[in-house]
Amino acid sequence: MASTLEQLKKVTTVVADTGDFEAMKKYKPTDATTNPSLIFAASNMPAYQSLIDDAVAWAKEQGGSEDEQLSHAMDKVCINFGRKILDIIPGRVSTEVDARLSFDKEGMVKKAKQLIEMYKAEGISKERILIKLSSTWEGIQAARELESKYGIHCNMTLIFNFYQAVACAEAGATLISPFVGRIFDWFVKNTDKKSFEPLEDPGVRSVTKIFNYYKKFGFKTVVMGASFRNTGQIMGLSGCDLLTISPALLEKLSQSTDTVEVHLDKQKAAKCDLEKVAVDEKLFRWEMNEDEMANDKLSEGIRKFGADAIKLENVLRQRLAQ
Repeated sequence: MASTLEQLKKVTTVVADTGDFEAMKKYKPTDATTNPSLIFAASNMPAYQSLIDDAVAWAKEQGGSEDEQLSHAMDKVCINFGRKILDIIPGRVSTEVDARLSFDKEGMVKKAKQLIEMYKAEGISKERILIKLSSTWEGIQAARELESKYGIHCNMTLIFNFYQAVACAEAGATLISPFVGRIFDWFVKNTDKKSFEPLEDPGVRSVTKIFNYYKKFGFKTVVMGASFRNTGQIMGLSGCDLLTISPALLEKLSQSTDTVEVHLDKQKAAKCDLEKVAVDEKLFRWEMNEDEMANDKLSEGIRKFGADAIKLENVLRQRLAQ
């Protein structure tokens, strides 16, 4: 009998949420996602030192001040990981714009264009790259410009709120990453309920509503559920456009033969009871302010990705000084 993972791959595009190449070779995902946290973790593993060393050597060749060399090294290490990942997977890799630019629209656009040019210099088409942006209002407007003016595809990350997701679709973003597990974490911490059946899980319900809305109103933006805490959450979103899954949960799914029941479906979405909304900046900011969970988790997510970017910078700074 086919494993649960093999069954899931028939109804959903499976993405590897890791910087570990060996895990990608083992589970054969279509796409892969990276972020500063994953690259920082990989930077401490012996197998990946050549990618770090190459980035440092390249940054030194570019010259400039210490800060400029550090910026070059940060960009190059992301490109090096992305390039290696694209040798393994058939689809696309997501490469993240530094979270410290999350409230700087022009800074995000500039950095995204730089990353795409660096991939181009490696012979990699922008069609295989998703530029990952924080889903602040500024991040969403950066995506609008990148998609419409430059044909650069964006993955809008740190999605916790319905209006956030609607704004991303209205901006023409290629893909969004709503964070199932982090929504679950907030409800476990801040309410009396400590466990949920998969279809009652607040993260699963949030992604289901977004998926249904997109399909009902014909938005082209696709939904990639992310940040899972257990296989039940993954199973509850079977049929979603994409799901990005950690190696630990990919392993559990590959060892299981539980039957996958499709829960997210375009035909069902067309019949669901949702009204169309238009999200401008005022409504976006108000709805995010009113949603304590989304407000908390977006801020925390940006802080954590920013902190891990600094950790990665510190590794590279030491290498540049050698």
